[in-house]
Amino acid sequence: MAVNVTPLHDRVLVRRLEEKETVKGGIIIPDTAKEKPQEGEVIAVGAGRIEKGQRVPLDVKAGDRILFGKYSGNEIKIDDEEFLILKEDEILAKLSGAAKAAGGKK
Repeated sequence: MAVNVTPLHDRVLVRRLEEKETVKGGIIIPDTAKEKPQEGEVIAVGAGRIEKGQRVPLDVKAGDRILFGKYSGNEIKIDDEEFLILKEDEILAKLSGAAKAAGGKK
C-alpha cells in the first residue's frame, strides 16, 4: 500500500509494529490489556529542519525500525490504517540489523 503523505520539516510518519498475541506460556493477551507498541517502521520522512539557514537532513529514512516514547507523536488514520507522526526529537533509537533479529524473538 502506498501512503500519499509527506511529513514536513523534521517530522516522521511511522507505522507501529504489532506485538505478538501470545507469550512463552501460550497465554493469549486480550486487546484491552495490551499496551501500544513503542517500536515502529518509518514510512516517510520530511526534508529536515533548518538551522542557521541550512537544511539539516534527518538521521532516519523510510524502512528504518525505530523506538519511540510511550506518549510520543500524534496518531492519525489513513485508509483505515493507523499511523503516528513524530518529530525527530521524539525518536529514542534506531534499531540495527542485529537488534531487529533479537527483538523479534521472545
